[in-house]
Amino acid sequence: MNLFADESVDRQIVDRLRQAGFSVPFVAEMESGISDDIVLDRANQAQAVLLTADKDFGELVYRQKRIARGVILVRFAGLPPDRKAEITMTAIRRHENELANTFTVITAGTVRVRHNRS
Repeated sequence: MNLFADESVDRQIVDRLRQAGFSVPFVAEMESGISDDIVLDRANQAQAVLLTADKDFGELVYRQKRIARGVILVRFAGLPPDRKAEITMTAIRRHENELANTFTVITAGTVRVRHNRS
């Protein structure tokens, strides 16, 4: 599975996923400050699931009906970055085969996978 990380994602999460063998282009390393529309376009061009901590992508996918190969929204209030990285890695490994074309929310206690409707 290809991933594409928005700059809102903690670097530790990106590093942990890369250590596990995932290819994860990271907006913060490439084009910091680009709009959410462009981030979504870049993820789609890479045929990747977008990894983000920015809730605005829900607006793009559901209200504006923007096409996405998948979005993973990580929501971890108050957790240290290394813990966020482990939770994210575990959730992605556990649900890897069902993340394409979904909007997934990962929190410290849950993983919610919502399939996109066409």
